[in-house]
Parts: sequence; C-alpha cells; structure tokens
Amino acid sequence: MEHLLGEEWNICPAGGATGEAYIAEKGDQKIFIKRNSSPFLAVLSAEGIVPKLLWTKRLENGDVLTAQRWVKGRELKSPELRQKRVARLLAKIHRSRELLYMFTRMGNHPLTPHALFKATKSRAVRLQIKDPYITEALKWLETNLPESRIEEHVVCHADVNHNNWIISSDDSLYLIDWDGATVADPALDLAPMLYLYVPKNEWESWLEEYGVTYTEELKYRLDWYMAAHCVESMLWHWQRQEFHDITKWSDILTEILRQSRFRSS
Repeated sequence: MEHLLGEEWNICPAGGATGEAYIAEKGDQKIFIKRNSSPFLAVLSAEGIVPKLLWTKRLENGDVLTAQRWVKGRELKSPELRQKRVARLLAKIHRSRELLYMFTRMGNHPLTPHALFKATKSRAVRLQIKDPYITEALKWLETNLPESRIEEHVVCHADVNHNNWIISSDDSLYLIDWDGATVADPALDLAPMLYLYVPKNEWESWLEEYGVTYTEELKYRLDWYMAAHCVESMLWHWQRQEFHDITKWSDILTEILRQSRFRSS
C-alpha cells in the first residue's frame, strides 16, 4: 500500500469484517481506500449515493483498489432512519436505471424469493438445526412464497442497517458498504427498514415519501421478506452460539407468523 501511495502517507486499517479497508492520511489530506470494492462504485459516486470516488487502481494480482473522499461525519442512529430523507435516498437507489443496467450487464440475475428460501433452508440443514420454531417458519416461508406478486426488480443494498447510513458534517446523506448488493424485489430492503426502524403508525407516510402506496399486497411481501430476514439472522447467531441475540429476531418472527397464520399461497 505504501508503495502505491508513497512513504509520506500514513496508512492504517479502517476496521470492518473483511479487513480490506484502510484510511490513508498525508498532512490535511485523508482518503478511504478499499480492496475489491463494489464494481459499480463509480455509478454510486456519480449519483451521490456514496462519498466521491477519487481513483481506481488495478494491482498486478488482479485486485482493485479504490479511493474515496473521506467524509467527516457519523453513522445514523436507529431512530433517525424514520426520516423522510432516508426514504427519498432509498427510492433514488431503487429507481436508478443506471445502477440496474450496470448490475445486470455484469451477468447478475434477480434474487428470487424461491432462491432466498432455498439458501436459507439449506443453511438450516447444514447447521443441523431441528428447532421446531425455525422449522415452522421455514414451512410458512415455503407456503407463502410471493413469486407471482413481484412486479419489478431493482438494485437492493441488502444490508440497510443503521451503521451503513452516514451523514456528513455538511449534512449530506450516504448509504455505504455495497459489497452484498443484489437485484431483487425492493421489499428486500424495505422490510427490515420498516420493521426495525420505523414505527408502524408511520409506515404509510414513510412509504408515501419513498413513492409507493401502502397496500395489502405490499404488506404481504414485506412480511415474507422480514420473516426470511429473521430466520437468516437467527441462524447466523445460532452458528455463533449467541443465543441471547436470537430473542429479538424470534419476537419479530412470532408477530409476523401470528398475524399471517391463515394466509395461503
């Protein structure tokens, strides 16, 4: 890294799960560098969804380094995701034709509910989980697959956790960490956003700001994707023996299954 930037740069890890991100400083200059970041970072930067892309360098081993403007700011706190500006930025992302074109041009196919269910069930089998509650949830997911109800596919971030929303010192809002992005039903992003961060009595107005009407049809898809998200999260914590963290997700899942118990496919 020092060889690429020069010895005058001070480089340190930026943290994160992959260990592939760095902060480089030289005098009053500060940039964020990441190895093998999202291939459509340039489009995200051009549309103002992520901090400005400064340069891209391909290494001899095929890895790609990207450098972005360092943003002085902070992560959004959970209650702040109910703000209308968050709904507007997510709508901008989901309606970006440029993002969708670039993603599909790379050969990516939409993540269907059936594929998501199959992957989740396979993970439960692989972990040898025989918990009756998860078994019941998997049966419900299979019975209520919303395949025929999906009218559009968009580029979804797929991890809208509040830690990935950044507000800068000049009040610009960004959604970062696009490594897990996929093409899917927009409800893949909307479900955790609403269930985890927006009070239910504000869903209708939040979705209006996003640009859609809150209908029974949409609620059906939101319930399904959130139930799938809960099961995935429970499996994730189960694998790590973090049983105390499963309660949050099982409570949400219980409410969804209770309300939707008599639904048919």
